[in-house]
Amino acid sequence: MYNSKIIGLGHYVPDNVVTNEALSEMMDTNDAWIQERTGIKERRWAVEGSGDTTATMGVKAAKIAIERAGIDKDDIDFIVFATLSPDMYFPGPGVQVQHALDIKTVGALDVRNQCSGFVYAISVADNFIKTGMYKNVLVIGSELHSHGLDKTTRGRGVSVIFGDGAGAAVLSREEDNNKGILSTHLHSQGEHAEELVVKAPGMGTRWVTDILEDNDPNDESYFPHMNGQFVFKNAVVRFSEVIMEGLQKNNLGVDAIDMLIPHQANLRISQFIQKKFKLSDDQVFNNIQKYGNTTAASIPIALTEAWEAGKIKEGDTVVLAAFGSGFTWGSVIIKW
Repeated sequence: MYNSKIIGLGHYVPDNVVTNEALSEMMDTNDAWIQERTGIKERRWAVEGSGDTTATMGVKAAKIAIERAGIDKDDIDFIVFATLSPDMYFPGPGVQVQHALDIKTVGALDVRNQCSGFVYAISVADNFIKTGMYKNVLVIGSELHSHGLDKTTRGRGVSVIFGDGAGAAVLSREEDNNKGILSTHLHSQGEHAEELVVKAPGMGTRWVTDILEDNDPNDESYFPHMNGQFVFKNAVVRFSEVIMEGLQKNNLGVDAIDMLIPHQANLRISQFIQKKFKLSDDQVFNNIQKYGNTTAASIPIALTEAWEAGKIKEGDTVVLAAFGSGFTWGSVIIKW
């Protein structure tokens, strides 16, 4: 069997910067309140009419990743696209990327695992490559949150957190089994699915016909709902467990971690994990301060920026970890 190796990274975020002060003009909130609870100072929100959508942002990130990988677009054998905010209810954005990049008729798979979506997508790509089925797989995480948020005081607990953006990685075949992605670890706990949820539209709850019939301006079922404290308490436990699971699988100790890229859900979660594992600031990369939580896009954006800044070098042990809606969580252990 082969290993898979990340050979190209890219990211894209909208130009429009939305500060905490700007949000205070839309809702009853302030910079101190937001930073204290989340660590976020600003985020990027797409401007209507700019052309930025989940699919188009994914395409822009993918183009950079493919160029940096040093391969041609037609060398891509498969596409995996992770998002909770597709341009259309169906089909998913994977096929839009295939068309926009004018790639031959390769398969395109969409992953709907929210905050852990990119970790799940990496695992899918890794296993396709490990078995020899594909050589080069394009993996994208992209989100357009801003157009679906309740930007009033009613929705401030959630809306201040999320931002827009996209990240992409090209995974390729690696014959040295001591390099590349060493292992991936995935989990879920559906009993807590409604603690972080958008219920409508959905066949089982609030379908489009119900929303149209009721025409209720106070219907909150199509806005994100989050039980923040419950999510936080579960996240810090699951982050720790799944990081240790990956390290133990590869006979590594915590001291082997050169770089931890956690899902950018909340700076306080990342700081808790950093303190628990006794990692230095140089061993953990966070950028939620300037982008907010971009869900499936957060890890590939952070991974790209860390690599661009020279914080990830050949031979480093890199750990990716995520927790989110579902509940779903996972980790990826990489020898760079």
